Amino acid sequence: MLKVEHLKLSYGAIKALHDINLQVARGSIVTLIGANGAGKSSVLHSISGTVNNKQGNILLDGVNINHLKAHKIVERGLVHVPEGRHIFTSMTVKDNLKMGAYIRSDEAQIKLDMKHVYDLFPRLYERRRQMAGTLSGGEQQMLAIGRALMAKPKLLMLDEPSMGLAPLLVKEIFNIIKDINKLGTTILLVEQNANMALSVADYAYVLEVGNITYEGKAENLLGNSNLKKAYLGKA
Repeated sequence: MLKVEHLKLSYGAIKALHDINLQVARGSIVTLIGANGAGKSSVLHSISGTVNNKQGNILLDGVNINHLKAHKIVERGLVHVPEGRHIFTSMTVKDNLKMGAYIRSDEAQIKLDMKHVYDLFPRLYERRRQMAGTLSGGEQQMLAIGRALMAKPKLLMLDEPSMGLAPLLVKEIFNIIKDINKLGTTILLVEQNANMALSVADYAYVLEVGNITYEGKAENLLGNSNLKKAYLGKA
């Protein structure tokens, strides 16, 4: 479904990504893990078109999207939930969800999809008239994911969904990620909580200072001593 070939990215003189090659099969959960500063978020921003200073090929369903604008990539079914959530804090929960459907005009289906989001996240329904900025961190993460689902993504990219959340909420978020995948959405997950990410993923890539150092079935990487070295950023 998604194929990244020889992706390179620089910020001025700093090379963030050196030569990234990865694939995401349709219907799977693929995780990209690594230490802070490894370049995980840069990979997602490159794929979603929110950075432009990149080289290489990014193929979505066989079409090179490398030079498309971010909103055109969303129209092709790839949606990115960035680190930090970036919800509209001065808008209600319901209006945030409506903003997620900005590329759509099928009003009847939008209403059904909003009901589906509320079914996945009952707390969002309870707080649908509440200003998003007053939500807890966990609720804001739920809203960010729910807003992304309103665009009806074929491929959903999640950047650090567990960041700053209590352990019980982390478990809840990851259970919901599995549910979203079971309902047919392919997921590319960036996550610092390596054990949690590997426990839900089918396949994993380990990123270390802009390079992929390990890859394989997620279950095979759990408990791998070399993975710990890469995750901690050690040579």
